[in-house]
Amino acid sequence: MLAPAARLAHARPFAHIAQFHPELTAFRRDLHAHPELGFEEVYTAARVQEALRLCGVDEIHTGIGKTGVVGLVRGRANTSNRMIGLRADMDALTMAESNDFPWKSTRNGMMHGCGHDGHVTMLIGAARYLAETRNFDGTAVLIFQPGEEGFAGAKAMIEDGLFQRWPVESVYAMHNWPGLKPGCFGIRHHAMMASADRVTIEITGKGGHGAHAYLAVDPVLVAGHIITAVQSIVSRNVKPVDGAVISLCAMQAGDLHAMSVIPGKATLVGTVRTFRPEVQDMVERRLKELCSAVALGFGASATVQYERIYPATINTARETEFAGDVAESLVGPENVVRDMEPSMGAEDFSFMLQVRPGAYLRIGQGGEGSCMLHMTRYDFNDEILPLGSALHASLVEQGLPLAT
Repeated sequence: MLAPAARLAHARPFAHIAQFHPELTAFRRDLHAHPELGFEEVYTAARVQEALRLCGVDEIHTGIGKTGVVGLVRGRANTSNRMIGLRADMDALTMAESNDFPWKSTRNGMMHGCGHDGHVTMLIGAARYLAETRNFDGTAVLIFQPGEEGFAGAKAMIEDGLFQRWPVESVYAMHNWPGLKPGCFGIRHHAMMASADRVTIEITGKGGHGAHAYLAVDPVLVAGHIITAVQSIVSRNVKPVDGAVISLCAMQAGDLHAMSVIPGKATLVGTVRTFRPEVQDMVERRLKELCSAVALGFGASATVQYERIYPATINTARETEFAGDVAESLVGPENVVRDMEPSMGAEDFSFMLQVRPGAYLRIGQGGEGSCMLHMTRYDFNDEILPLGSALHASLVEQGLPLAT
């Protein structure tokens, strides 16, 4: 438990940032009104650059991973030559917004349904505080990343030399969480989020007339048995202490206007979520074996295309403990969940954690009854903007302390 004087000292970033809370709110709502999809964040990136210039950061670099932006803030000293990275994602979703407030999306079929507008704003708030105070020894690397929603923007930035140009010793990211009340943070060591893999199953049978099904090999029938059979993989091949989900979410076969035509092909598409590479490998192998065998039993054939989209988000031990301590210094230990339940959702910050130590946190924004992520009435809670900014800034100040 921190002594009162120490707690007061660590509360200074929040008090400082709270002074420009209205400006952060206006910035966030402007981003919400102008959503952009992955690698199309032209307006968003321009607003970030403008804000960083006004904040007085030392360097601004653009076009990293297509539309990514990196800002650098140097501390009052740089005797350590150390760097810490802070990342915020910028892209929106292909969803039609159902809200009716003044800052609702102005672009048809797009909305900030996951709170990335808030994530960008919290990092801008941290940039302003760090540039105004510079109470650290080293460099803060502020990473505004494109294309998190399925485009692997983190990977694109890494491949574009992100960590070669700015070799941070650790990197941190934070995501809002409607299921956690405001004023709280959540974190855990090891797996925070699952891997996300895409599965495409192509079934080939023999088309025919629905009245003479005995002359055909019905791929729709085969698809039905495969859908049922693959659910046995998790229940009978994955250890109960390991997590895995297989969801076949879409099927395409035949023509809805041709009620008596048995098609020759059927396609199933779905996703696999796991936390451990060994489980991921096993699920891929069993899917291929099982689909092929089931199809063969009906005289058909099946091929499985298995694509590994995002790896699991794995927090490293030391950085997890440090981030939890920083969170506690802001809100107290009673408001930090250090063993937060991992999510079967996926996050491309995982690519950054594959090459640098770091941690991924959740910041509470709702609690009971809040609208969940990726829903048409979702909106980021502007009340938490100063706290999220303070957490980012405190990771730098406490991670790169000035010599006393």
